[in-house]
Amino acid sequence: MDISALWVPATLIASVGQVARNTMQRRLTEKIGTLGATQVRFLYGFPFALVFLAVALEISGEPLPGPGPGFGFYLVLGATAQIAATALMLAAMRHRSFSVVTALLKTEALQIALFGLVFLGDRLSIPAVGAIILATVGVVLVSWNPRTAGDMRSGGLLPVALGIAAAAMFAVSAVGFRGAILHLDSGSSFLRATTALAWSLFLQTAMLAAWLILFDRQALLGSFREWRSSITAGFLGAGASQFWFIGFALTAAANVRTLALVEVLMAQAISRRVFAQAPTRRETLGMGLIVAGVLGILVTAR
Repeated sequence: MDISALWVPATLIASVGQVARNTMQRRLTEKIGTLGATQVRFLYGFPFALVFLAVALEISGEPLPGPGPGFGFYLVLGATAQIAATALMLAAMRHRSFSVVTALLKTEALQIALFGLVFLGDRLSIPAVGAIILATVGVVLVSWNPRTAGDMRSGGLLPVALGIAAAAMFAVSAVGFRGAILHLDSGSSFLRATTALAWSLFLQTAMLAAWLILFDRQALLGSFREWRSSITAGFLGAGASQFWFIGFALTAAANVRTLALVEVLMAQAISRRVFAQAPTRRETLGMGLIVAGVLGILVTAR
C-alpha cells in the first residue's frame, strides 16, 4: 500500500477538527479574551500530544526520533508563527463573521506563492497573475462594507488586515512545521509527524504560559475557570494538528492547504447554525472568488 496517498484523508480529518476547534476558541474569546483563547489550544493540547506520541512509539516499536541539523530553526519558526496566526485569527473573528474570516485565512496558500515571487524571484505565468487578481477581487468583496468602510475599528479594514496577516503567519508556520518534520533524524512519516507535534506544543505552551504569567494572568486564570471548554478545544486542536502534521510529512504543504479549502464550506454552515451569521450575497460571491483564485494559483504553479 502506498501510504503517501494517506495525506488526503488526513487533511480532511484535520480540516473538520480545525473548524470545530476554531468554533470552540471563538466562543472562549468572548469569555477570556484573545490571548487566553489562543493559549488554550497549546496548554490543553500538549498533554494529548504526549499521549499521541506514546501510542505512536508503542505501535511502531521505533525509537524516538532525534533532532537533526536545522530542526530547531524550523520548529521555532513554525511554533511562533502559529501562535501569532491564532491570535490574529481570533482577533479578526471578534469583528467579522466566522465564515468570512475563514475565507480570508484561505489566502494562505496564495500568499505562499506570492512569498516565492518576492523572496525567491519565482516568476508567475499569466494564468497565475489572473488567479491572483481573481482572489484579490474576492477579498475586496468579502471585506468591503459600505456602511462601515471608513471605520477602521468595526467592519472596515482592520478585521480584513488581521485575517490576511493571520493567513500569512499560517503559511509561514506550515513551511516551518514541514521543515521540522523533514529534519528529524529517523522514524516513519507518522512517528516523525507525532514527534514534531509534541515538540511544537511543548515550545508553544512554554512561551505563551510565560507571557501570560508575566503580563496577563487573568487570561490564564480564565482558561482554568473554563476548563471544560478548554479541554475540549485543546483535544480538538491537538487532534487536528496531528493530522495536519501527518499530511505535511507525506506531501508538500501547498497540496495539504489546497485540499483544506473545504473549511470555507464548513465554516459557512457553522456561521449559520451556531453564530446565526448569514453571509450576504456579496460576501458569498467574494468567498467563492477567493477559493477559485487560490485553486487557480496552485494549479498553475504545478
